[in-house]
Amino acid sequence: MRATLLVLAGLLVALALLVLFFPWDLLRGPVNRFVSEKTGRTFEITRRLDVKPGLRQATVYLDGVEFSNPPWARASHLVKAERAEIDIRLWPLLGGQVVLPRIRLTGPELGLQMEADGRRTWALGKSDEGEGGKGTVPQIGLLQVDRGSLDFLAPPYGVDMQGEFDMDPARGPLPLHYRLKGRYQGQALQAEGRAGEVLQIDAVGAPPFPMEIRARAGATRLQAEGSIGSLAQLDGIDARFDLRGRTLGDLFTLLGVALPETPPYAIKGQLRKNGMRWDAVALEGRLGLSDIAGELGFEQGGDRPRLVGQLQSKLLDMDDLGPLIGLQPSARSARAVKLEDIAPPVTQEQAQRRRTDGKVLPTAPLDFARLRAMNADVRYTAQRIRNVRDVPLEKGAVHVKLQDAVLTLDPLDLGVAGGGVKGAIRIDGARRPADIRASLDARALQLARLVPALETTGNSVGRIDGRINIAGAGESVATWLGASSGDVALLMGSGQFGNLLPVFATLVGGDIIKFIARGEKDVQLRCAAVAFDIDKGLMTGRTLVLDTSNAVFNAEGRINLANERLDLVIHPEPKAPSILSVRTPLTVGGTLGDPSPGVEAGPLIARAAAVVAGATLNPLLGLAATLETGPGKDADCAAVLNEARAPDSRAARRAAERAKAIR
Repeated sequence: MRATLLVLAGLLVALALLVLFFPWDLLRGPVNRFVSEKTGRTFEITRRLDVKPGLRQATVYLDGVEFSNPPWARASHLVKAERAEIDIRLWPLLGGQVVLPRIRLTGPELGLQMEADGRRTWALGKSDEGEGGKGTVPQIGLLQVDRGSLDFLAPPYGVDMQGEFDMDPARGPLPLHYRLKGRYQGQALQAEGRAGEVLQIDAVGAPPFPMEIRARAGATRLQAEGSIGSLAQLDGIDARFDLRGRTLGDLFTLLGVALPETPPYAIKGQLRKNGMRWDAVALEGRLGLSDIAGELGFEQGGDRPRLVGQLQSKLLDMDDLGPLIGLQPSARSARAVKLEDIAPPVTQEQAQRRRTDGKVLPTAPLDFARLRAMNADVRYTAQRIRNVRDVPLEKGAVHVKLQDAVLTLDPLDLGVAGGGVKGAIRIDGARRPADIRASLDARALQLARLVPALETTGNSVGRIDGRINIAGAGESVATWLGASSGDVALLMGSGQFGNLLPVFATLVGGDIIKFIARGEKDVQLRCAAVAFDIDKGLMTGRTLVLDTSNAVFNAEGRINLANERLDLVIHPEPKAPSILSVRTPLTVGGTLGDPSPGVEAGPLIARAAAVVAGATLNPLLGLAATLETGPGKDADCAAVLNEARAPDSRAARRAAERAKAIR
């Protein structure tokens, strides 16, 4: 028995010595033929083969190796290297799996390519040329490279890149330097950076490896520094980043994240990726002249990816909202983030020249592809709004929801003129043209804050309430408003203001003399109502009344939103007798972008003729012709406000109800 054991031990020792000292290079030819036959490609160890076997794993040393790509690939070789060291797990080979825990390459030339039908140059086996390219894909753990080049083509992902890399231990913890250039999603891409000595392609349980990158794609620039757990899955990312560009909307093309159009931006934060979720936290930076902070999460998988998060601004500049509705960013916004080298700022003159038709309603088309690309649930708050010209916005908050191509801003809460505007806007991008509805209520807007000319008098008070309920279909703001129907109304009860503005508006000469002689006094406002029925883009005034203690104004007319034409007539009627009056109906024509105020010629000519005729007989008769006897009467404020509360036309009522239904 003892002798038998000694014989077996001797045989094992002899076998071990044979394996250890076996002239493996004798198998170079058979190995070349075997691999070539199994993969359907030319494989050749050009100089020498050696193997260090183990119980579970073997290390293969290749001095000179060439492995060709399939005929359909652009690059001739999958890998061509001066030397290679490859660790191979032995037991998985029995099941047809190729597990390579470590690959070290010296001077490699790599040619990687993937096609829309699933073919990949690194899928090994003859089936890689068949339908779907379902060859055996090696599982690679760690990759070490020293000097080399990369050619990577992936048309389904818009990638066409060439790269170079080299190793220098003197660089410390990031000895691997790389450079990339080419095109990504149709845009020129340049990148360079450093990484650790070992790249983790798919090494389970290994610590993350360090990496840094500086990249530029089109008008977008990225700097990042951190670590990555797995290159194969692009997972386990934890990095600080600095992202700058012309507009966040460009990230849709680059990353598939459908963010809105913005002015030039500069944002930094912490980026993490685990599994199918990306998180950008501790965000801070600028969108044009506005600050931005908060956090965002991007969840991949499912029918559509989903964006979630909360953002806030301490200060929002109104110029930065223009790109949201298709306007060009201002030169002020571009200068604020110093991106002149990427996107030269658009001057106001250039922006105006781009609209040669004289219209003001934004014509930029809705991006239906973005509306359908993902879902979203994001809240945004602006604590203060500045650079406000026409509408005195003070603060704002909005909850943005995008679900199955339906975009809803609900609630939309704006601080305006000391009061507020609240409501919702809904854009159904699943239809084309999109079904768009807006329902907004205005409460307690302060007259003096809403009209700056009155605020300067220092004694103007009054509260304005109102509403907008409109619905229609369109592919831009302009086409939507040009075809929409609904109801617009502004209502005001009693108040007061300095009399300078209404005096000049009514052209009551006697009151001007009294104003100059006695100084400012308060004019009492009894009531005011401005209400329009909207039917297919045509705004028809149903109630246009302003009643003050010294005059009543009644107006009529239309505003055509399709061609932006104005056609309004205002009838001022002073309530008290006065002299030197040239009262006549006032007109407002022209367009929204270029209003043309005037007077009706007939009444004015008749009164002028009376002045001339009377003056030829007696100067006092000429003065009498300008005497205003004050035919204006108090308006029935209860009836005026009641009339303004509800649309007259059936089309306006139905559209207004559809708009209100979104809330």
